Amino acid sequence: MSHEFQNDVPAQDKTRLEEIEALMATADFWTDKDEAQKIVREYQSLKEGAGEASASSDGDIHNSGSATIGILAGAGGDDAEDFVRMLRKMYEAYADKKNWRVIELHENENDHGGFRNVLIELVGKGVYGRLKHESGVHRLVRISPFNANSKRQTSFALVEVLPTLTPQDTVVLHPDDLEITFARSGGAGGQNVNKRETAVRITHKPSGAAVHVSSERSQIANREKAMALIKSKLYAIEEKKRATEAKGRSIAATTANEWGSQIRSYVLHPYKLVKDHETGYESHDPEAILSGNLDNFIDEIAAHRVQ
Repeated sequence: MSHEFQNDVPAQDKTRLEEIEALMATADFWTDKDEAQKIVREYQSLKEGAGEASASSDGDIHNSGSATIGILAGAGGDDAEDFVRMLRKMYEAYADKKNWRVIELHENENDHGGFRNVLIELVGKGVYGRLKHESGVHRLVRISPFNANSKRQTSFALVEVLPTLTPQDTVVLHPDDLEITFARSGGAGGQNVNKRETAVRITHKPSGAAVHVSSERSQIANREKAMALIKSKLYAIEEKKRATEAKGRSIAATTANEWGSQIRSYVLHPYKLVKDHETGYESHDPEAILSGNLDNFIDEIAAHRVQ
């Protein structure tokens, strides 16, 4: 598996990017929060505007492209599945603010309007670069609407953000490593709904990675999309391994701990707080965050990763 990139950033933009990176590294950069946020947005804009073939600060050529987001319910029962619904709504609202197109690829809905898992594609410029750091475990604390005693419930959901691969990426799939199954697609529709097995699930047996696509009308189209997504998922797994090894950490321990450490908490009771656990950035307006106002959190993590 390999990929290449070339940096086509104009000289003037490159100079400004270097200036901003130096600013971000200073101790008092965040003294004026409003000005800092403005500078970070300029930084992101310069990076995203460098073109399809350019690399961002982390050398990732996928930042300027679209992305696929998978959200999976973890511990928490009905609350966790409702949390998946809330996160889906949050990302779709953010996409709407950015004028990105949202395409539903698959959903597994429960009887309460929540989702066991959901897969959506966000199509637009700079989607992956903005949302890549949303990958990880998200935690919700609130009074459960599903508990008759109105007890506080903690639930978890895993968010996975996959890049749209480029022609420079090479992911080799061996047919013997794939398990491909078909099922009837659900959802509202006319008399032909659920009559044909158009939904496709592909599992990569060596890694356990799996994708399920049911959005297209034909089995062929769903299979093609699922194959592209399994490649993206395997690419992401390899990139995570490389990053982990570069930091001298155990790959096995990191994978085993996937559900063990959350990247962000959303507390709705007994107080209101959304906190990013890597940067320490906080907001006391969880309703606004869950309504898609994510830019401050995204800018903070982008600046943090540059330092």
